[in-house]
Amino acid sequence: MFSKACQYGLKASIYIATISYDGKRVSLKEIAKEIDSPEAFTAKILQDLVRHNIIKSVKGAYGGFEIPKNEISTIKLSQIVNAIDGDNIYRGCGLGLHVCDEEHPCPVHDQFKAVRTQLKNMLENTNLEQLALDIKSGVSFLKL
Repeated sequence: MFSKACQYGLKASIYIATISYDGKRVSLKEIAKEIDSPEAFTAKILQDLVRHNIIKSVKGAYGGFEIPKNEISTIKLSQIVNAIDGDNIYRGCGLGLHVCDEEHPCPVHDQFKAVRTQLKNMLENTNLEQLALDIKSGVSFLKL
């Protein structure tokens, strides 16, 4: 459903939020290793997230990526998805047809429309703080 870049972007943002919660920054190398993504691809994704003001990049010896602690709770998953994949996930056909709408529906149009609505609701109502705290407490995991 999400592109590979978006999956990595979501995982990277959650991981950065988890580390930032302790007032630390994390390197590109560490992020790529933690989310099991190629470094060059991860760098491109992180650039998009920085450009959309989702994460911050600090240069220098003590640099790295971070999210200010007071902003972690304000960042919704929908912002990350929109920064990387745009809003196509809310409009695309469940079967990948180029033309699929109310007048020319695909066989799963109505069912997929309901799924998209639920997905949009989840993305707009889930913030990074919830997910970072679940990881910190051991309730959920990014990597096994």
